[in-house]
Amino acid sequence: MGRLVGVDLARALAVFGMYVVHIGPPLSATSGVGSWIRYISDGHSSVLFATLAGFSLMLLAGRREPKTGLAGRQATARIAIRAVVLLALGTAMATEYGGVIILGFYGVYFLLALPLVRLRARTLAIIAAAFALVTPQLAFALTSLLSESVQQSINAYDPLHRLSGVGVLDLLLTGFYPALTWMSFVIAGMALGRLDLNSTTVQKRLAAFGAALTAAAYGMSLLLAGKDALRSMAEDGSSSGGSGSSPSGSGPMPVDGGSFPDMPASHLLMAGPHSGTTFDIIGSVGVAILVIVGATVAMDRLPRLRRLAKPVIAVGTMSLTAYVGHFLAQSALSVPAGTSTQQSWLPLLMFILGATLFAGVWSRFFRRGPLEYLLNAATKPAKRVR
Repeated sequence: MGRLVGVDLARALAVFGMYVVHIGPPLSATSGVGSWIRYISDGHSSVLFATLAGFSLMLLAGRREPKTGLAGRQATARIAIRAVVLLALGTAMATEYGGVIILGFYGVYFLLALPLVRLRARTLAIIAAAFALVTPQLAFALTSLLSESVQQSINAYDPLHRLSGVGVLDLLLTGFYPALTWMSFVIAGMALGRLDLNSTTVQKRLAAFGAALTAAAYGMSLLLAGKDALRSMAEDGSSSGGSGSSPSGSGPMPVDGGSFPDMPASHLLMAGPHSGTTFDIIGSVGVAILVIVGATVAMDRLPRLRRLAKPVIAVGTMSLTAYVGHFLAQSALSVPAGTSTQQSWLPLLMFILGATLFAGVWSRFFRRGPLEYLLNAATKPAKRVR
C-alpha cells in the first residue's frame, strides 16, 4: 500500500504542478520562491504525468510480472480501450482549449506502448535511453523538412485536425507533447513500474540514479550551451501551456512540444523546460524519478505525514477528474490563464484547495473519482476477450 500511496502522492504533485502552469502567474511576474515553483512546475509537471502514465500501464499489464494468456489479452484490451477513450476526450477538449490538452497525446502513448507491456525493467530502461538519445535529433531533422505547406497538406486530410486543430501530425511530432520524444518518459515510467519500489535497496539505487541523471544532463547542457541553457520560454513572458493557448498546429514552438522550426542545431544543446532535447529528456526523467522515489519513501516511513496528506493523496487517485475539472472550472469562473494578465497566486491557491477538498470528501464515499468510474466502466467490455 505504501508504494501505491507514494505514487498517488506523486500524481497529486503533478496535478498541482499543472495547475501552477495553467492558472498561476507567468515566470516573468514572479520572484524568489515563486519563481522557483513556477520554473520547476513549467518544466516537470507534465513530464511527471507522462512518467506516471507509464507506471499506470504496468498496473494494468501486471506490476512485477506481466500478465499472460487470457489475463494478458484482456489487459491489452483494457489499455487499448483506455487509449481510445482518452484520445476521444482529448480531441473533444482540444476543440475548446487547444493543443495544450494532454489527454489525446496520452491516448497515443498508450497505443504505442502496447507492444512493450511484457518487457522487463532492464529492457524498458534501455529502450527509454535509446529514445532519449535518438528521437530529439530525429524530430529536429523531420520538422526541418516540414514546411508550412507540407503540414497544411497533411492536415487537410486529417479528420482529427479538422475537428480540434490537433491532428495526427501534432500528436506524433509537432504538438505540445509529441509522442516521438515523449515516449521516453512513458517507457521510463513503465520500467519503474516493473521494480519493487518497497525495497530499500531499490529506493536508494533509484534516488542515486535520478540524481545522477539530473546533474549530468543539466550540467552538461550548461557546459556546452552556456548560462542560458536552462532558460524557459516563460522568462520572455510566454506561458508554456496555459489554458487558452493556441492549438499546437497553428505554429509549433520549441517549448511544449520539442518542435524545432527555424531553430539552429545548437538548440539541441539546450535543456530548458520542454525544449524537447536529449538533455531536457534525461534531466526531466531524473527529476521524475526523484519525485516518485521521494514520495514513496515519505509515505512508507512517515505514517503521520501519510495520515495528514490523505486529502492530497486522494487528488492523485482521481487525477483525470482533477485535470479535466480544472479546465471546466476555469471556463465557468472566467479565471484567466497563466498569461501576462495574471499576476496573483490567489486563484491557483483556491483551485488547489478546491481540488483537495473535493477529492478528500469524495474519497470517503467512493473508491474512484467521477471520471475514473466512467473510464473503468468503459473498459468492462475487455472482459469479453477470449
